[in-house]
Amino acid sequence: MSTTDEVTGATEVVQEARRIAEAVRARGGRALAVGGFVRDQLLGRASKDLDMEVFGIAPDALPVLLATLGRVEPVGQAFPVFKLGAVDVALPRRESKTGHGHKGFTVTGDPDMPFDEAARRRDFTINAIGWDPLTDDYLDPFGGREDLSARVLRVVDRERFADDSLRVLRAVQFAARFALTLEPVSADICRRISLDDLPAERIWGEMEKLLLVAEQPSRGFALARELGVIEQILPEMVPLYTCPQDPEWHPEGDVWTHTLMVIDEARRRNADLARPELAIVMLGAVCHDLGKATTTIHVDGRIKSPGHEDAGIAPATRILDRLNINTIDGVDARKQILGIVAEHMRPGAFHKVQATITDAAFRRLAQKVDLELLTRVARADCHGRGGPFDCSAMDWFIEKARALGVERKPPAPILLGRHLLALGISPGPKMGEVLRAVYERQLDGAVTTLDEATAEGERVLRGV
Repeated sequence: MSTTDEVTGATEVVQEARRIAEAVRARGGRALAVGGFVRDQLLGRASKDLDMEVFGIAPDALPVLLATLGRVEPVGQAFPVFKLGAVDVALPRRESKTGHGHKGFTVTGDPDMPFDEAARRRDFTINAIGWDPLTDDYLDPFGGREDLSARVLRVVDRERFADDSLRVLRAVQFAARFALTLEPVSADICRRISLDDLPAERIWGEMEKLLLVAEQPSRGFALARELGVIEQILPEMVPLYTCPQDPEWHPEGDVWTHTLMVIDEARRRNADLARPELAIVMLGAVCHDLGKATTTIHVDGRIKSPGHEDAGIAPATRILDRLNINTIDGVDARKQILGIVAEHMRPGAFHKVQATITDAAFRRLAQKVDLELLTRVARADCHGRGGPFDCSAMDWFIEKARALGVERKPPAPILLGRHLLALGISPGPKMGEVLRAVYERQLDGAVTTLDEATAEGERVLRGV
């Protein structure tokens, strides 16, 4: 979505909020915008999604009132929330911890609850601010606006913050997204919270915001390390903390430092990508050097990591398993991420032997990984170091891939099953063998037309 679209969407949602607030006021109640929309508004950021809490309206009367304004869609299982366009409307709620985990709550609505009591259930002060769209007044019982100005992230209720362990991961992604510093007491609270109750989708939900929304995700990773979060959800990265690198090629220091620099480069350079492709690039950046932890050696006074690409596949797979990453919006993210880990050195290696590298090598590599996404991670890898380096190899690599038409996928087979059926070959193992053999010749560049492919298929059948 463009900036213009975001501003337009934010304006429309504010108009809708005012319409709701006017209707609530006419019935003797008060409707306040709460949560992220208010925070973003104070930060000067456009937001098109808005939550409202309605005070002074009975629970059974609220959906009836909202229905006079338009189509109302009830959502939420544990607690009724009513969606009216882009606005989510609910009563202020009371939460009681009744079980283990982030879902172990009993939630009830209370329209007579004071705002400061309703806001106390929020995670951080920056999210515990109310805004009246009719008067433009802010209700800020916990000093959230002051914390925003000071760029401080502070828990609201020190006694109950730990009731929901997901808040620790929210602290990590908020710190990165809004350039905030976690207040020391709040940090101590987070360090004491176990994350073992969180399901994969909730962990990935917060990580996705960190990787895809924050302009500098490394801030979140650095905080996650300070809080012991890396050890809990990304333990494969822990050995990178002290894994050395050759200072000639990596003057920035250890693999952890390098990885964080690569993550930031990947985010900075790839804002044009759609969600699944950006997620692949960012996770590829996170995982690309995991194999160095087990392959780094000292040889003749130099630090080397031979075979770290292949060695990185197993730890990267464990991370994807833990996050339950398979497809994202229909894209086979797992295949591409693991392909990037295994092949991230390939663009530079091809460039070194560009005088002799064959077109077939590019075509075959395209079978393993999306060369466009591979190049983007390789470019971030090259620039994500502590000094000026020549990264033109990546430009050469992707230009060559585009010239061959294999930057996003391998060549489509010229010879298909229907062509073999016309030659009288029945479906079965033999047909598959012929198709694979002809396709290999196509990748070599020896087969470029259907006539050549058919002739090659007949030759394979004759066993020539």
